[in-house]
Amino acid sequence: MTNLSVNLNKVALLRNARNFGKPSVIEAALTCIKAGAQGITVHPRPDQRHIKPEDVDALAQILTVEFNIEGNPSPQFLEIVRKIKPTQCTLVPDAPDAFTSDHGWDLATDGSWLRPIIGELKDLGVRVSLFMDTDLTQIERAKEIGSDRIELYTEPYATAFRNGNVESVFQDYQKAAHKAQEIGLGVNAGHDLNLQNLEKFCTISGILEVSIGHALIADALEVGLFNAVQDYLKILSFK
Repeated sequence: MTNLSVNLNKVALLRNARNFGKPSVIEAALTCIKAGAQGITVHPRPDQRHIKPEDVDALAQILTVEFNIEGNPSPQFLEIVRKIKPTQCTLVPDAPDAFTSDHGWDLATDGSWLRPIIGELKDLGVRVSLFMDTDLTQIERAKEIGSDRIELYTEPYATAFRNGNVESVFQDYQKAAHKAQEIGLGVNAGHDLNLQNLEKFCTISGILEVSIGHALIADALEVGLFNAVQDYLKILSFK
């Protein structure tokens, strides 16, 4: 079974629109866990437009499931990760002013400075995942510099699925996942996965975790957060 990690960024974004703490990131996390989610993901950005450092601290005190902190490994971000020591840290190559994460690492350029960061995080007992495109050469480099897992950036798959021409793109993801597994990397996935496209994607064997935020929170507006989590878990339980 593929694990579900719920990304709480959009809950925090809505909370930040007012100054009285509603909706609560902590209450949302507890609801997701009660519904069966196996992980919680947050992405503390430098501009603090959604998750804030104090949210990360508070979540670390109450979580009974895997905690995944993702982001670009700036000094400020690494300070948070060193303090919290989450189950997993997903390193993402997004610029401080990025609207959202929109590409994987170019490890030919970035691998040399990422290698010692990965080593430090692993020494702290943190599992390290790198946000990656489906390029097979880049995936091989992820293994070479010490990553434990990759997270496949799935927006191209989601876009192709929405446009009705998914098969060739889907094959790229199959090949990428199988290459990673072949060389000893675990495979996660995330970005724009939803109730419509998730089932097909998870026919790829051995996907360990999917991180879902925007779509799940949008679904929760219609059916409630608890039920939305369970709807995703129903899909994943058959994979």
